[in-house]
Amino acid sequence: MGNFRRVPVGIVGASGYGGVQLVRLLMEHPEVELVYLGGESSAGKSFGDLYPQLAHLVNLPIEAVDPEVMAHRCEVVFLSLPNGLACQITPQLLEKGCKVLDLSADYRFSNLATYTSWYGQERSDRTAAATAVYGLPELYRDRISEAQLVGCPGCYPTASLLALSPLLKQGLIVPETAIIDAKSGTSGGGRQAKVNLLLAEADNSLAAYGVVRHRHTPEIEQICSELAGHEVTVQFTPHLIPMVRGILATVYATLRDPGLARDDLITIYNAFYRNSPWVKVCGSGVYPQTKWACGSNLCFIGVEVDPRTGRVIVMSAIDNLIKGQAGQAIQCMNLMLGWEETLGLPKLGFYP
Repeated sequence: MGNFRRVPVGIVGASGYGGVQLVRLLMEHPEVELVYLGGESSAGKSFGDLYPQLAHLVNLPIEAVDPEVMAHRCEVVFLSLPNGLACQITPQLLEKGCKVLDLSADYRFSNLATYTSWYGQERSDRTAAATAVYGLPELYRDRISEAQLVGCPGCYPTASLLALSPLLKQGLIVPETAIIDAKSGTSGGGRQAKVNLLLAEADNSLAAYGVVRHRHTPEIEQICSELAGHEVTVQFTPHLIPMVRGILATVYATLRDPGLARDDLITIYNAFYRNSPWVKVCGSGVYPQTKWACGSNLCFIGVEVDPRTGRVIVMSAIDNLIKGQAGQAIQCMNLMLGWEETLGLPKLGFYP
């Protein structure tokens, strides 16, 4: 920091909910300058036409997606695109020397066969994919700091893995007993028109979806397996809840040592996340709420033990659009550029 020159950054897919969060956060970041917004369906429009409430600050046009133009103008590019599109332009951006942060699933998997199995797309970018680092800073901070390409985690995996990681890394649970019950606000479904996200459909209702086949399942299992040191299968069920922002993941697992008490585990969690400024472990008997994290890059974690069943229950609350998407991507960018990972990110949420 302290340079007079700001780092030029661009966003592809700026018109979606993830994109507009990136725009807002990057406009307030002290070390970067937003110089490029790209998109296909909205190309030719002004960003202010799409989001009039930001027109007084953001007067950039939405341009057609052109890797040559991006690479000429930008040192860092955020790709906020539907799955299967980032992998088509990332190799060109890497060849031109750009640092790339992908918010889709394209670069989250170390084994592309897993991606093809769950996302149904064959890939021709194996060389680029082999260099990708999974963008969960709390686990892979050192790898991210040296990466040119980061595959940013999904919102459900972020909340779930932050809840599970200390338990798996320390061998405190039987990994195969892990059950993740997660609930998300409707903004997680994106800005496209979908029947299940209509107010008349989603309001006053709570429903599971993607049961036993949600695409975030293999992503969660990949990291859980790495932490446990062997292949792990988890049960993951997401739910749509009638609110706009937020995820609450409640994780259940059987303890290896049923004598562990709640305060023991809270001490372990605090030690595990002692160098993670965006994770806040709640005190004894305090359980997080999604509203606490709304508008911030924080993850709140609450821990409880049921001595009757021998299970640990961990609750993890994040803002799905910030720590679960745009904020985490900027956290990764900060590490890639050698800055403090808190730089330019909101430490306080919206309340009430």
